[in-house]
Amino acid sequence: MGIGNGKIKKALRRGAVVIDIRTAAEFDRGKVPDSINIPVDRININLKRVVQMNRPIIICSNSHSENERVIELLKANGVNEIHNGGNWTTISSIMRSI
Repeated sequence: MGIGNGKIKKALRRGAVVIDIRTAAEFDRGKVPDSINIPVDRININLKRVVQMNRPIIICSNSHSENERVIELLKANGVNEIHNGGNWTTISSIMRSI
């Protein structure tokens, strides 16, 4: 478990939305319970929806660099509390521990 897991647990306890940016096919093969799938190539189209969620957001996928790219985009568009959750399996493990 990584260094940011405390922040992720805290965000989850506060009702964070988990957004999985993998493809729909990858998402269908396994996902975090109650997560939302917005593939990375559809983030721009869903920007307003994400910004209006008004809850902590956790981004997960199979790519740390893609997570960071999406996080920077969302921060630039007004999302204040956003975390890099790493791989979706990591978030699933964290959720089971809280």
